[in-house]
Amino acid sequence: MMKKRPPADIALQHAVASPWRLALQVVHTWPVFALSPLALVCAFAVLIGCGAVVLSLPLSAADGIRTGFVDSLFTSASSVCVTGLVVVDTGTHWSLFGQAVVLLLIQVGGFGFMASATLLFLAFGRHIGLRERLLLGETIGVSTPGGLVSLIRRIALFTLVAELVGAAVLLARFAQQAEPGRAAWMALFQSISAFNNAGFDIFGDFASLTGMNTDVLVVSITGILVVVGGLSYVVLANVAGERRFSRLRLDSKMVLVTSGALLLVGSIAFLLAESGNPETLGPLSWPHKALCGIFQAVTPRTAGFTTVPVAGMHDYTLLFTMFLMLIGGASGSTAGGIKVGTFGILVAAVLDTLRGHEHADAFGREFNVQHVYRALSVVLLSLSFVGVVILLLVLTEEGSVLDVAFEAVSAFGTVGLSTGITPGLSLGGRLIVTLTMFVGRLGPLYLALALVQGQSPREFRYPVESVRIG
Repeated sequence: MMKKRPPADIALQHAVASPWRLALQVVHTWPVFALSPLALVCAFAVLIGCGAVVLSLPLSAADGIRTGFVDSLFTSASSVCVTGLVVVDTGTHWSLFGQAVVLLLIQVGGFGFMASATLLFLAFGRHIGLRERLLLGETIGVSTPGGLVSLIRRIALFTLVAELVGAAVLLARFAQQAEPGRAAWMALFQSISAFNNAGFDIFGDFASLTGMNTDVLVVSITGILVVVGGLSYVVLANVAGERRFSRLRLDSKMVLVTSGALLLVGSIAFLLAESGNPETLGPLSWPHKALCGIFQAVTPRTAGFTTVPVAGMHDYTLLFTMFLMLIGGASGSTAGGIKVGTFGILVAAVLDTLRGHEHADAFGREFNVQHVYRALSVVLLSLSFVGVVILLLVLTEEGSVLDVAFEAVSAFGTVGLSTGITPGLSLGGRLIVTLTMFVGRLGPLYLALALVQGQSPREFRYPVESVRIG
């Protein structure tokens, strides 16, 4: 009987394949688009500096005389930060070229430098990393990086369409008051300025809309553009997509409800306070009083336009307007301030605390505790900064404390409303307000990005101990 060979004795042979050699061409790619809170601040500063240099040229002034650099810097910062405070009248001091520079700075600043830079890098074929997408999404209110680039493209298209539609409607009115070329420029400037919540106008004599406060079309279209620009595209797209309030995201619900409540309360408060004031709403008929009252509740949302002289308002009206200016509009919009979402989160947290609830919630959804901490940080740091600015302006300026405080809050909230002290600010005061506008535009955003970027979970917790409150 033959014995079978054990498996170990079986020899296997196979041919060894030679490795393939492929010649790969080295492709030189752009480095990843690095973005950080500090880079954002530097980019805005460079943009403001470039704008100041161009505005200081004789070509930018209507009289052909070189504008002082501090005034040019102030105007450039106010334009990029979409504030609207001015030390020289936009309609009479600047030439057509200077006004075009101001309008371009408004457009870039309102759309957001991060979004503008992203579109620019995409145009040149550069790549945006995941970290940059997350940071960019935080600025426009999107928590996921997917579809971010296409979202920014839609925002750009929406901005263009809204501004052109607004300009077309305003052109129908301005064509009755000026020659075609001048009317078209006025309509385009007003539409872009209103949508971006900038508050700049070219009507002359620092008048804003006080000479048109009975023009229903101009006041209404300006107010609508301000509201649309201050709500943010993300919220509007969510509303258009869902069409039912119950299906909206929590962020959209907070923005809409808080904005509506502030608009309603502001309109009623302004009408009650100023309807009998001969310097503001007193001379107007009741329909026009209602129109201007609603508009004056809209404009503190960082728009900066006014239908009545701000200097003629009662002191308590100015205080209430300061409260609205500090809150501002929605995150990811053209508006400034601490944002309505931040304010809404803190209000909800306070109400839940008074009810004895352990966690803050709204509309059947619980807030992330980190968002509550961020909102509290933004508000406390903003109030602290505004307090320091008011103290510095009181030391450098001769106006009343209320006028100075109003100027400081308006600059920080990037609103642009003023009691009239802006052109008379000292050199130190102009530099302080310029810095305040810069911090007001980037401060809350910078803080939010820094908190997101530096967020790291702690691997341990300390023992709990009570602290007396009240």
